[in-house]
Amino acid sequence: MTFAVTVRDHIMIAHSFSGESFGPAQRLHGATFVVDASFRADELDEDGVVVDIGRAADALHQITSALTYRNLDDEPEFDGVNTTTERMCQVIADRLAAHVADGRLGPAAGRLSSVGVTLHESHIAWASYERTL
Repeated sequence: MTFAVTVRDHIMIAHSFSGESFGPAQRLHGATFVVDASFRADELDEDGVVVDIGRAADALHQITSALTYRNLDDEPEFDGVNTTTERMCQVIADRLAAHVADGRLGPAAGRLSSVGVTLHESHIAWASYERTL
């Protein structure tokens, strides 16, 4: 049995990819993603929640606001990295895990077992990444 709470935000980025397999996406292009972050726990806390939804939404927004309206090709942290949808799911999930680890999501977050991030490119395509905590 696993419980989950999901919060949503969005990002708008520009980037390009290296490698022939990316075809025209090797050129600079934009992307708008709907971002879902899911927090999972095997048990609810004494108040009956997985995680404080407000804190989870704030954490996700802090992370997405640091990425949006950016050309990721210009960001030193992504130098030499293809910022694919899959990779960006991992980046956001890892940043959320850091928020959990340092207590910014409140005491209930200590019960969390995993965090997963889904980036929706469109109504027909998306990618996800889930990591244990």
